[in-house]
Amino acid sequence: MKNAISLYRISNYFHRKNIGFISKIFDGINFLIFNSVVPGSARIGYKSKLAYGGIGVVIHSKAVIGERVIIGQNTTIGRKLSPEGVPIIANDVYIGAGARILGGITIGNNVIIGANSVVLIDVPDNTIVAGNPAKIVRNLDGSIYDLLENVY
Repeated sequence: MKNAISLYRISNYFHRKNIGFISKIFDGINFLIFNSVVPGSARIGYKSKLAYGGIGVVIHSKAVIGERVIIGQNTTIGRKLSPEGVPIIANDVYIGAGARILGGITIGNNVIIGANSVVLIDVPDNTIVAGNPAKIVRNLDGSIYDLLENVY
C-alpha cells in the first residue's frame, strides 16, 4: 500500500458489506502505517486523493467528501466540541497542508483552501479561502486545476 486512501477504500468496502470488524482492522493498519485516521465509514468520492501518502490526515467517521478532492498532509476534517455536525465537502476541492475544517459546514464545488487555514463557516462555490479563521480571498472564474498546474 502506497497511500492511506488505498487502505481506506478496502476498509470502506467491508464497511458497506456490514463486515465492521474487518473494516476496523484496515482502519488500524492505516493508523499504524500512515499515522492517519481515515475510517471506512467516512464517504470519500471517486478520484479523491490524500497528498504525500495521507500522512497525519484525520477525517471524522461521518464526514462526506466529494469527487476529485485533494487533501493535504496533516489535515483535519471533523466536528467542533458539539457532537452535532461534520463537514460536507463538494467536488473539485483542494485542501492545503495542515488545514482544519470543523463543524457542520459545507464546502462548495471548485474551492481551494489554503495551507494551515481554519475553516469554521460555509464556503461558497468557486472561491479561494485562507487564514485563521478562513476568509474568502478570491473568487474563481475557471477550474481550480487551471491554477494548480500538474496537481491532478
